[in-house]
Amino acid sequence: MTTEFTGQRPQTANLEDPLYYLSNMDTIVSWVADHHADLLTDRERNRLSAFANLGTGPRALLTRMVMRTGELFRADKLRYPELPVPEADALKLLVQEGWLDNSPELSLDDLFRLFTLAELRPVIGGWLQQQGHPKTLGKAQMRELLAEPFSEPRPLRDWMPDDGEAAQVVQLQDMALFDRIRLMFFGNLRQSWTDFVLVELGVQQFEPVPFTPESRAFQHRSEVDCYLQMHQCRERLDKGEPAADVWPDVPGPVDNPWLTSRRDRLLLELGRQAERQGEQELALQVWAASGHREARLKQLRLLERMKRFDDAWAIACQWQSKELSDAEAQGLGRLLKRLAPKVGADKPEPVDNPPLREFTLTLPRPDTGTVELAAVQHLSTEAAPVVYVENTLINALFGLLCWPVIFKPIPGAFFHPFHIGPADLTREDFVARRAQAFEERFGLLKTHAYKQHIRDTFRNKQGIANPFVFWPVLDEALLELALHCIPAHHLDALFRRLLHNIKEHRSGFPDLIRLVPDAEQPEQRYEMIEVKGPGDRLQDHQLRWLHFFARQGIPASVCYVRWDGDEASV
Repeated sequence: MTTEFTGQRPQTANLEDPLYYLSNMDTIVSWVADHHADLLTDRERNRLSAFANLGTGPRALLTRMVMRTGELFRADKLRYPELPVPEADALKLLVQEGWLDNSPELSLDDLFRLFTLAELRPVIGGWLQQQGHPKTLGKAQMRELLAEPFSEPRPLRDWMPDDGEAAQVVQLQDMALFDRIRLMFFGNLRQSWTDFVLVELGVQQFEPVPFTPESRAFQHRSEVDCYLQMHQCRERLDKGEPAADVWPDVPGPVDNPWLTSRRDRLLLELGRQAERQGEQELALQVWAASGHREARLKQLRLLERMKRFDDAWAIACQWQSKELSDAEAQGLGRLLKRLAPKVGADKPEPVDNPPLREFTLTLPRPDTGTVELAAVQHLSTEAAPVVYVENTLINALFGLLCWPVIFKPIPGAFFHPFHIGPADLTREDFVARRAQAFEERFGLLKTHAYKQHIRDTFRNKQGIANPFVFWPVLDEALLELALHCIPAHHLDALFRRLLHNIKEHRSGFPDLIRLVPDAEQPEQRYEMIEVKGPGDRLQDHQLRWLHFFARQGIPASVCYVRWDGDEASV
């Protein structure tokens, strides 16, 4: 049984300490040992305890080696002047304690990676000359000639018998354990040790999240094993292994929403590889098994290219009844339009988007600054200030109102005390797993209470990392203006659309906002303005926001800027 996590942030290092990376590694090891002990074997727990009991020098050297790429290292190349003991002494102890093997078997590739051409020639050049080859061959040519006769791995002393003492190679013995604890700490294997170990964590403020055994993403060791198996499958795909060979090794469906989303992403990529490799039926099978939001459209487009129009039409019509993001709906609409004539169906009615509000400004070309700042300077008045906010303001208002939901400790959301935001933020089930909590926060918009909640959070959480709040651009004056000018029902509509697809909808907001605090009607107190300079055009995600504004009655317009006297911009 694990004890309840206290939520207390561990001690972190200061970059002025030359061994700061070791302090951060100690944090990771102790965190996993304390909070995930039940997911480790007896041997793994003993090894982590042995790591903690190593002297500072050997522990620091081992950390440096774990942080580097690969498991094989030349002892004479390990030079870290900050160590409190000589590297040779630290290496000797690490070998004695079983952390390093000082006589590993090296393949020909290992040998050529670890040693220079100048070092290899005295040893291998003689053999090449005996075979009738010049001693001056380049490294690639030498490697090619040696591939067949020297295909078996062997210790360094057998490769280089005369230089056995001069160049020692050591191999890390517990990388699988370090990868396992990296996974349990970060919640993924995408982040490297340097993402944490070489960061001065004290510079950033993090929201304290209460950790409990129930909030862990991994409840059983088998779930960690499942993730590692999926990671191995992804690595095999990245190395170009045929998708048909990888597919049988992909774990089946799992009863863990967080792992399910990881599996869906793996299947999305496996399907892509299968299609590229000409395995179209496999791609269809894999995408059908994936719940990733991109998989269905890829499946339909492939069916269309295979001229299986009836199959594609049937799936598309069924999918059309689901709740879709704007991008999905747009892609599906285009596909249905193409498929309809092929299956003898009526083309779907085009989406009747309301017209956009547009105006043009002709301004003197500025010596410095952007087109957005030129528009701000022209449009802003004392009674109606215009502020360059782009994606920051609406996101910040959402982040401040929904702070308790964003940092709700549910499984798969937080793995350690140093998260900027929940790890599942952009996954498909992020909102569904917090639906009731979000509704409770949105309920505040029906009263005046929401304003005070946002103000209190702004003051109490100042500077704490939040994936929706960019503190440098949000001051109290702007916050008060926004709360006064933007009606609550508009915020409700904006926030709900933001949650519909966070990854897609966090961007695309207009560049500027005009705030008119003394306007008589709430709907007249603000306007969002997208600025487009000469030659620039609206992007799809910007258009989708603008059409949404028009349907909701949210004041927004597009400002086309032209430079005075520039005929090319007209």
